[in-house]
Amino acid sequence: MEFFKKPMKQGFIVLLTLAASTFVFGQSERSLIREGNQHYGKDKFTDAEVNYRKSLEKNKETKQGAFNLGDALFRQERYGEAAEQYRIASEKLKDDETKAQALHNMGNALLKEQKYPESINAYKQALKLNPGDEDTKYNLEYAKAMLRKQEQQQQKKQEQKQNKKDDQKKENKEQQNQQQQNQQQNKEEQQKKKQQAQQKKQQLSKEDAERILEALKNEEKDVQKKLKKKVPARVRVEKDW
Repeated sequence: MEFFKKPMKQGFIVLLTLAASTFVFGQSERSLIREGNQHYGKDKFTDAEVNYRKSLEKNKETKQGAFNLGDALFRQERYGEAAEQYRIASEKLKDDETKAQALHNMGNALLKEQKYPESINAYKQALKLNPGDEDTKYNLEYAKAMLRKQEQQQQKKQEQKQNKKDDQKKENKEQQNQQQQNQQQNKEEQQKKKQQAQQKKQQLSKEDAERILEALKNEEKDVQKKLKKKVPARVRVEKDW
């Protein structure tokens, strides 16, 4: 009896599934997984998830339950959770082929998460177990290309950030220079005003001195005039014979 879904393709990603079961299940576990597969086949991925989780509640060591739960989560675009289920399945599975399938799907989920180094590592582990898998080889090269692109984008972003930082530094320097020039100009203007004030003060002092001197001269002239107008008293001269 077949308990697992047929292989499906998603663009560049090929989601691998297990072949017909070769494991022995209790009736309840088998029924839950079979029902989950039926939901999965009808694109009812949430319902399928429920059944797969129930099968794992019955038996945590159910390898197919973890593997298929990963598929259901993947189809719901819950890639981080899917990757974890594939990891668990890969640790439980014993034969190299199915273990490689779990690692392949784990790589797909990590690829969707844009975790390219981790995805590449998962594909490499899968190829160690199944070196002839063309889908895994293709996805590995794709992941490497995406990693290079990501690194280039990050480098470009860093360069743009550095350029922006340099521009800001240059702008701050220009503002600082302008501020220093303004301060120097203000200082020179203040000094000029101070000098002008001192010159004006000195000029006023000189004018005051000249006015005072002129006033004294005028006063002296007035005194001289008054003295000239005064009639001198006769002096009696007596003979001393």
